[in-house]
Formats: sequence, structure tokens, C-alpha cells
Amino acid sequence: MNLRHLIPFFDPSVREWSTEARLLRWLTFLWLFAGLIVLFSASYAVADADFGDGLYYFKRQLFWVAIGLIGFNILVHSPIRYILGIADWLVLIFLGLILATLLPGLGTTVNGATRWLSVGAIPIQPSELIKPFLVLQAARIFGQWERLTWATRLTWVGVFGAVLAGILLQPNLSTAALCGTTLWLIALAANLPPIYLGGTALGGMLLALLSISLREYQRRRIISFINPWADPTQDGYQLIQSLLAVGSGGTWGTGYGFSQQKLFYLPIQYTDFIFAVFAEEFGLVGSLLLLLLLFVYASLGLLVALKSRRSVHQLVAIGATTLMIGQSLLNIGVATGTLPTTGLPFPLFSYGGSSMIASLITAGLLIRVARESNEAEVVSLPARRLGKRREGIAT
Repeated sequence: MNLRHLIPFFDPSVREWSTEARLLRWLTFLWLFAGLIVLFSASYAVADADFGDGLYYFKRQLFWVAIGLIGFNILVHSPIRYILGIADWLVLIFLGLILATLLPGLGTTVNGATRWLSVGAIPIQPSELIKPFLVLQAARIFGQWERLTWATRLTWVGVFGAVLAGILLQPNLSTAALCGTTLWLIALAANLPPIYLGGTALGGMLLALLSISLREYQRRRIISFINPWADPTQDGYQLIQSLLAVGSGGTWGTGYGFSQQKLFYLPIQYTDFIFAVFAEEFGLVGSLLLLLLLFVYASLGLLVALKSRRSVHQLVAIGATTLMIGQSLLNIGVATGTLPTTGLPFPLFSYGGSSMIASLITAGLLIRVARESNEAEVVSLPARRLGKRREGIAT
């Protein structure tokens, strides 16, 4: 691989890409740049108070961005067939890491959830890192469903179920629901029989209800979402502060850096509730522009899926678009009180190495599919015709 391909923003081969691939690339960079700007503002005060360095979270995020961009650039220059060839092993490796978080002494618990593994001083979240590879393997399996044996089908359906169960046991209902929904949508796009899709959807809803009924904190979140002012100092506190931030932004916002709610009122303002800080500082106009960016990104993702000639490529594009846009809308819904409070980060906005790397890899997959969808298809000529052409040239 040409080493210049690893340099972000200055890839000389971009001019040869399809229009959709180039637009998605620059939209990804715009999204990333906006996220870094918002993270700087949202995290400065709390980083200065906790570590004596207002740039603490921002500098660490830049490190993860650099790692993620290397993976991003490798993917956009690697044929999808090669990436699909190792997707199964990566899914199994990350499944093992997800299950390892459940073992006493290995998993790291934060805010009552054990979702991380510590590699030295670096925490990794396997349930985030598995997302793009789950899309790849689901596209691979569902895209050739009719050609697979029942043994292969059941094996991989069991693996997907184990991934969702492992994430659910951490516990992480929101990520399990997002991954399950993404798998279901890929299966729907692959035209799997309706009885399979209906049974899976019903089973997923029953599993979610079982999880909520068994875990008190999840029930409290549902209750506080319905009426956060019933317990404004405990369960409803976070949502109330988020709504105050969003409402305080008004039409034009308070101005960059002038959010008041980020000053120790709004909890985890640089991760799960970073959109509330964005809405307060940039107002309704800024929020609508962000939604416009997401709409354009989603439209391009669906256009790439429609233009792809291979069904597996179409399913990869659909899954990648669902992850990037679906997770963003879920995060916005939580911050604005239209959805129950969950722990889903905002892709390319929220602080976190695993989320940043997974988001850039997912974007890289979508762009790679966009590149291949417009490349010329090699057609083999019949041997007899090829022989005649050679004779004509010889004469």
C-alpha cells in the first residue's frame, strides 16, 4: 500500500473516486471536525477541575482520532472481499472479549456497568469495536443465505445471539438493542423469509422486556423518562439538566464556549449528553444544520446501497449507514427527552477511544463500498471469441 494513502485529508487518489465516495469522505471529516470542536468546549471545564488540564480529554481524543484515521484510510483502500474474508474471525475475537468483561477481575466497572477491559492504562470497550465487523459478517451471511447449509446458518445465528446476550449481560441494553436492530434491518434488506424476521423481532422485544423487568435501574430510567420532574434530584436530574441546556440555546445559541449547563450541572456532558451542550451553544439553527448533515449522509449511504451491484455490498452499506445515523438519532433523542436515557455515544462527537475508532471504521466501510460501486466490472470473454480476436490481430 502507498504510504501516502495513510495521510488523512491529503490522499492523492481521491480525485479518481466516485462522486458519492468523495462526498462521504468530506462529510465524515466535517462531522469529525465539528465533533472535536464541541468536545473541546464540553470537556474543558471538567477536565480542568479533575486533572488540572483543560485539554486532558481533548488531547486523548486526538490520539484516538489518529488511530481511527489510520484504520479508516486502510479500509478505503482495501477491497471489500478481503475485509469480508477476516470478518468472521474478528467477530469471534470481539465476542470473546465481550464475554471476558463478565469475568470477575477482568472487566472494569463504571457507573454500575462492566463494559470495559483495561489494557495497561488504556480502557477498551469490545461492544463498540465489534459493531462494524458485526455489520460485515451479517452482510456476508444474510447476503448468501440461500446458498448456505443449515448448519452454517444456525452457527452464525447462534454467534449473533451470543454477541447480543453478552452485551445485554454487561448490562448494556441500548447497545444490544442497536446491534440487534442493525442485524434485523440487514436481514430484512436481504429478503429473509418473513417468518424468520417476525419471530426474531418478537423474541427481541420479549428479551428487552425481560431485561427491564429484572433490572430496577432500567425501570427507573423508563419512569424518569416519562416524568423526570417526579424525582428531580435523583433519577430525573440528568434529563432535566439536558432539557434545560437544549432549551437555553434558543434560536441562535448562547455562543461557542458559553454553555452554562456544562459547568458541573449536566453530568457526563462530554460523552452521552454532548448534544445538549451543542444545542445550548449553537441553538436551534445549529441543531437543524447538524440534522441536515445527518440527512445528507444517510441519503448518500442509501444511494450507495442502491447503486451497488453485489448484494453483499448493498447490505454492508445499509448496515454502516444504520450504525452511523441510527446511533446519532438515538443519542439526540435521549438528550431531547424523546427517548429513555441510555448510554449510547454520539458517533464522532462523544469522548471515547473505542467509539471513535468504531465510527471511523464504519465510515471507511461505507466509503469503500461507494468506491467499488462505480468501478468497472471485469467481464470474461468466451474462449472462442478471444481466439478469433487474437487471430485477427496477428493477421
